[in-house]
Amino acid sequence: MPPAIQTSACLSCTCLGYIGKTCYRPFMTTFDNAAIPGLTPAERQYIRRELDQFFSTLPSVADGFQVRTWRGGPQKGQPKLPPPARALVDRGLMRVDQSSSIPRLFFTGSGIVALRQMMADRRFADPVKFAHVRRELGIDPDVESRAAE
Repeated sequence: MPPAIQTSACLSCTCLGYIGKTCYRPFMTTFDNAAIPGLTPAERQYIRRELDQFFSTLPSVADGFQVRTWRGGPQKGQPKLPPPARALVDRGLMRVDQSSSIPRLFFTGSGIVALRQMMADRRFADPVKFAHVRRELGIDPDVESRAAE
């Protein structure tokens, strides 16, 4: 085993590089968290669950997410938000609309940007499963527009 010395590539980290080898630790990042700083894993899972096919219906981003309401107690009639949805609302990525009898969550402008980033990355959303969302967000062109060309 060659003697352990620090090479010029290893000066920014604490590892001990060997002669002739390069340390890649300074260049490696946790890309999973760095890719979409606006959405946590729990929030991404919540969004995937809400935008997934429900029986034979493909949900739309424009329609929002339906939210249940409290049936009794001091919060009767108020929206009952799951923890990921509450975090999205608290951070301003979604807003609650109570204008109808059933409250709904809608993405804000910054929420749409984060959703586009999430849907554009294949690791966070399957392009085949969420093709309807990708078309709605303008990530993938429509099938009709491709046929017209």
